[in-house]
Amino acid sequence: MSAAPAEAAGLRFAPRPGAAPARRMIAAQALQEIRQLVRNGEQLTLTLIIPLLLLTAFSLENLVNLGAGMTRVDFLTPGVIALAVMSTAFTSQAIATGFERRYGVLKRLGAEPLSRGGLIAAKTACVVVVELLQAVIIMGVALALGWSPDASPAAIVTVPLLVLLGTAAFSGFALLMAGTLRAEATLAGANLIYVVLLGVGGVVFPLSKFPASVRPVLELLPTGALSTALRDVLARGAGLPLAETVALAVWAVAGIALATRLFRWE
Repeated sequence: MSAAPAEAAGLRFAPRPGAAPARRMIAAQALQEIRQLVRNGEQLTLTLIIPLLLLTAFSLENLVNLGAGMTRVDFLTPGVIALAVMSTAFTSQAIATGFERRYGVLKRLGAEPLSRGGLIAAKTACVVVVELLQAVIIMGVALALGWSPDASPAAIVTVPLLVLLGTAAFSGFALLMAGTLRAEATLAGANLIYVVLLGVGGVVFPLSKFPASVRPVLELLPTGALSTALRDVLARGAGLPLAETVALAVWAVAGIALATRLFRWE
């Protein structure tokens, strides 16, 4: 069709340049992040295999006196869920993003309309999808091992809220580390923090076994707050733990704010 007939028919073929809506850009980036994670065997080991091995191995050993009415698997399951959140939202994401930055992937993304906040939102969305899969598998294995949760109906709301706050907190600091440090430093630091928080975050051992002088600090750390809150909700039938929820919210706001401000594409 020639230009003259097209104009006569009222048709317009002029280009309309511009960025796609933010939601579409975030969704496309999140889908790409999920594809990359599924293809990475090392990240899958960190995010799924290690938590499942800890749940299975430590559930079979009565290593610590947990008190009457709570079995090892009842104690471990909320902590392992918290560990899975940390594995995915912090350690795995920090390492992957750090090397993406080193190899210039983020520099290319920086030339696109996707903002820093959009990139953080996309990576967080990817993490949430993976965590849903983790939660289903971990709870299925825990039930097979004899887990008997004692939760109120409100847990349907409180557990996702706690996991979402923990995810936001860990994601923010993962991107802060990956966006400000060298990839090698991010790799070492993320793994070191993972091991330390695994030991002192209330995942395998109760925080009550630590000295009273350091216990309040451990309870306010993201892993300690998340594992304690999930345990109160899933093993003790509590409602929303206020102190732990506030602690996670503060960590989330601080981490995301710092990552958005200081993240470097190069």
